[in-house]
Amino acid sequence: MYTVINQQDNIPDQSGANLYLTDAPLEALLVAYLPAELRAHLRPYLQKLGALAGGALSELADLADKNPPQLQVRTRTGTDRQRILKHPAFVELERYAFSEFALATISHRQDVLGWQGQLPPLAKYLFTYLFVQAEFGLMCPVSMTDSLTRTLKKYGSPELVAKYLPRLTSLDPATLMQGAMFMTEQGAGSDIAATTTLAVDMDNHYRLYGDKWFCSNPDAELAMVLARIEGAPEGMKGVSLFLLPRTLDDGSTNAYRILRLKDKLGTRSMASGEIRLEGATAYLVGEAGRGFVQMADMVNNSRLSNGVRSAGLMRRAVSEAFYIARHRQAFGKKLIELPLMRKQLLKILLPSEQARSMVFQTAEVLRRSDSGDKNAYALLRILTPLIKFRACRDARKVTADAMEIRGGCGYIEEWGDPRLVRDAHLGSIWEGTSNIVALDVRRAILREQSLEALQVYLEQLLAEAHLDNAMRARFLSAQQRAFALAEAAATAEGSSLTRRAASGLYNLVSAAAMAWESHHTDAPARLHLAEQVLIHKLLPVDPLTVENPLSEEIEELLLASAYL
Repeated sequence: MYTVINQQDNIPDQSGANLYLTDAPLEALLVAYLPAELRAHLRPYLQKLGALAGGALSELADLADKNPPQLQVRTRTGTDRQRILKHPAFVELERYAFSEFALATISHRQDVLGWQGQLPPLAKYLFTYLFVQAEFGLMCPVSMTDSLTRTLKKYGSPELVAKYLPRLTSLDPATLMQGAMFMTEQGAGSDIAATTTLAVDMDNHYRLYGDKWFCSNPDAELAMVLARIEGAPEGMKGVSLFLLPRTLDDGSTNAYRILRLKDKLGTRSMASGEIRLEGATAYLVGEAGRGFVQMADMVNNSRLSNGVRSAGLMRRAVSEAFYIARHRQAFGKKLIELPLMRKQLLKILLPSEQARSMVFQTAEVLRRSDSGDKNAYALLRILTPLIKFRACRDARKVTADAMEIRGGCGYIEEWGDPRLVRDAHLGSIWEGTSNIVALDVRRAILREQSLEALQVYLEQLLAEAHLDNAMRARFLSAQQRAFALAEAAATAEGSSLTRRAASGLYNLVSAAAMAWESHHTDAPARLHLAEQVLIHKLLPVDPLTVENPLSEEIEELLLASAYL
């Protein structure tokens, strides 16, 4: 007779944890970035979303991921009427995101989440950061709705704004209009100048003809579309921006079809498809021939959201890894007590915290830019592609390394790690691949004087960090070398240096931000994280040295600060 031993307690499961309350640095960081009254007001909402993200929302997201949307082209009676069938779990996720937490409308209404007045961009990104730790795919429609609304308000005619803004900002699922953007063509890709979609002038509107190759949220009620007006010149100057409604004023469906849905590696909960425009009614947004400039505003807003989402994915992966390390025992010890595991945890913690600091800093710069600060605009033009470039790439490695910490279970779809890994690959591809976004950093340096704005910004951060002389000298050395590389990348012969230059600037800014945070919060670990960025990512280092630059005391402080 043999006794079967139940080993279920050997597999730690964080399911049900409040992802806000277990996030040790988050509460401390808010002291540096939000006024006390607003912090106190938002805290119950953040705690509620943290509990949902660790429990009910994660369960809904798993269901939606395993039951992707389906394209229905006909009704059961044979009528040609397209619709995308979404799993009830995804519909419920939409309700939480668009209605209960107003993620797409925070920047466009003055009465959301119980706050009278305009909430700052950071509030929106805080809630996005938490929500994405449960569900990543839905954040694409949320971001596009937010960005489309922003672009319409900025460039659209008063008539278009009056007609569509109330429904774009509705919190009622029955009246809400979601947004999308249809840019990419199979033969053009990121080369917008090669756009072939044709726009024919019909006096009070246009007719659009052509195919769009990647269209996420393809059944959205409104989409921004790039097309070339008939007779317009070739190249970028001939491309214009149009607003495309799904349903016309008489209730009929507009003349475009969803040809098929994409079978994607990740973000499987959210539909992405191919669109054929067959004389679809659309309205010119802004000035003809300025489509790329106007769409760029929408894309840049979406790129920042991409960085925020990648930061959220990294945080979820790190929190899972730390939970496992603190609760799983092997070889007679908790995993977090084992030297190699401690090193591995710190390696995934560092880029996660870098991305978080970059999100907070960039959100504040966006607030200043939207308030009319021209210097902030030049700064935003370089911070946005920096976070899109580096944070999105870091998320791929962090999620994969966190999956390894869970071990064999991490490779099993019953756990959340595979979905995190699959979703993480999206950030560095859509809305500009890494090469395209790195070149946008170069463009900001050349056209917007963004490097000069970045230098002033860094000087202010470091001055307010109150560093000792040794640390300040290390920062100044790193800054001098990072700026020299960026200037070389901006020359006619230096484009091949652009990716390294972007990484250098990102690491420099994130380290300075964490040093600044250390002085403005009760979080001494931030300064040690900044030092680790300097040591491992900016200053010369001997890869074969046997010396450990991190003392046991500081190592313990960093590990203890990561997870409550």
